[in-house]
Amino acid sequence: MRRVLFILACILFANATYSQVDVEQRRKKVLTDMMLANKYFMKKWPDVGRTIITNKERASNIWTRAVYYEGLMELYKIYPFEAYYKYAYDWANFHNWGFRYGNTNRNADDYCAAQTYIELYKLEPTPEKLKNTRAMLGKFLYTPENDDWSWIDAIQMGMPAMAMMGVLENNPAYFEKMYEMYMFTRNEHGTHGLYNPEDGLWWRDADFDTPYTEPNGEDCYWSRGNGWVIGALVRVLTIIPEDAPHRKQYEEDLIAMAEALKKVQRKDGLWNVSLHDKDHFGGKELSGTALFVYGMAYGVNNGLLDREIYEPIIWKAWNAMVTDCLHKDGFLGYVQSTGKEPKDGQPLSYDKIPDFEDYGLGCFLMAGSEVYRL
Repeated sequence: MRRVLFILACILFANATYSQVDVEQRRKKVLTDMMLANKYFMKKWPDVGRTIITNKERASNIWTRAVYYEGLMELYKIYPFEAYYKYAYDWANFHNWGFRYGNTNRNADDYCAAQTYIELYKLEPTPEKLKNTRAMLGKFLYTPENDDWSWIDAIQMGMPAMAMMGVLENNPAYFEKMYEMYMFTRNEHGTHGLYNPEDGLWWRDADFDTPYTEPNGEDCYWSRGNGWVIGALVRVLTIIPEDAPHRKQYEEDLIAMAEALKKVQRKDGLWNVSLHDKDHFGGKELSGTALFVYGMAYGVNNGLLDREIYEPIIWKAWNAMVTDCLHKDGFLGYVQSTGKEPKDGQPLSYDKIPDFEDYGLGCFLMAGSEVYRL
């Protein structure tokens, strides 16, 4: 009997050891892939202040680049490599910790950079770093408008920055204001709000809510647009206190979205550009997929989503991004160019370079940071 028990104990120990080895190997592989993709971008853009030229010239603190730096700071949290910090710091410093149209603009795209400014401030607090951010975001507390986020991308660009300021300044007014703005977008913009509780998904803006439909008669749910929302929910939930007001609302919305997205994952693990019409620009796409992975992995890591159900979905999607989209040099394929609906930036392919390469990478790094924590 003792011999049998000894053998069983050895087997259990060996299985536990192999399991831990497997976890560490997976974690190392995720980090390696994140670093590869990021290295490609940093090598291609060594000058953080270099303007971005597509159909016109733009400053490098626009929303596309700001989303990249969100992802870079998430990579830095799990792998605090000095070069990552310096790359982000130099970018913020080049722009004088400010925004391309000053501090009076209310367009969320133009204050997305505040998220990284605040992250950098927290690492080394000096007043000048937040002078512009305080002016930019503070004005929302003293104006009655709540309808600024009339397109769902704006929720990700603006809401996490307000959550950060609420925590940083210990000012609940930020929590209330961002909730009011979020709920206006959710329930009032367009015909009945941009969120459809029946499907658990969001219309991109008022142009796409009912009676607009895809060719197959289904509602038009754009992959990346919904990705922005679930990504914003993750970022807000990681920032606000456990007892913050309205936290339950954000958790419930994340859970509902994850349930809806689970049903429409492609067989290859990615998600279509058009979530409910696979034949209308429904091909696989990375940026939306990455944000869905980010949301689901956060949900599993924080007990909001059932691990047994969602972990296989997450790994299937992550592995598909690495296998089908990540090149050996770190370039990411199947990233849809900027736009607002499935038809924009088409067709997509493994080799096609989108108009901006930065935000897709930012989404990929955010996803990787939560998958790493699995």
